[in-house]
Amino acid sequence: MSDSKDSLLGNEDPIDPPPAYDPPKPTRGALPRPPPLGLPVLNALRNKRVILASQSPRRRQIISFLGLPNIEIIPSNAEENLPKTLTPFEYVLGTATKKAQAVYEQEISNETAGEPALILAADTVVVNIEAGTILEKPRSEAHHVSMLRALRDARDHKVFTALVAMAPLASARQPGYAMESVVEETNVRFDGEVTDELILAYVRTREGADKAGGYGLQGLGSILVEKIDGTADNVIGMPLKATLKLIETVMARADDEDRLPDDPIFEEDEDEDAF
Repeated sequence: MSDSKDSLLGNEDPIDPPPAYDPPKPTRGALPRPPPLGLPVLNALRNKRVILASQSPRRRQIISFLGLPNIEIIPSNAEENLPKTLTPFEYVLGTATKKAQAVYEQEISNETAGEPALILAADTVVVNIEAGTILEKPRSEAHHVSMLRALRDARDHKVFTALVAMAPLASARQPGYAMESVVEETNVRFDGEVTDELILAYVRTREGADKAGGYGLQGLGSILVEKIDGTADNVIGMPLKATLKLIETVMARADDEDRLPDDPIFEEDEDEDAF
């Protein structure tokens, strides 16, 4: 019997060894990045078109951790005009769904670039529980200051991020695509001792000007926050664990050539196209 490590592990063919536990030498001006996950679904997508229907640099950075080299950034042109009378769950999911569908319809027949293998869209909103209002991006400096003061005075608020994934069905059966979605929720508590002076100074950095709720947890905005209950990357705008699970689910549904038409996998949710 061979006493080689490959034989002991039951590997017939040699494989690349995993990275060493010795910390890599940092590259000047850049933080070290983890090696790509060797999951089958990610390996299959690495040579295909994957579209992120968002221009958010935070979402682009977070999804880059999955090691997909062909991610294209194609922001949706869908209007984000759903009524604020919807529940936060309905509002954020409806908006993300509209984004995904708009980019899918635009790119599915792209003769130059080819059919996309996966489209991901996301939307994030902050909800002031005390006032019962859905907050998106601040419209002006005065609005920005008012928004952060209200969050401080209320202390607790919620952040909802909806993720929607679409992939063409291998069989091309109607409706032609698989679509899956998930909504993540995180509770955030602001520090009640944050002063108006600090809020104004933060607003004038403009870090939070393009962010729902007007602050960035991953940056200077963390000085406004006392604690969170839930995932931090959900507050930033793209929960990575939920994203990976969503990709695995939608790609499994899209690979439908060997399934019967009456397979439960084809049963669409009743409200999937409600938005």
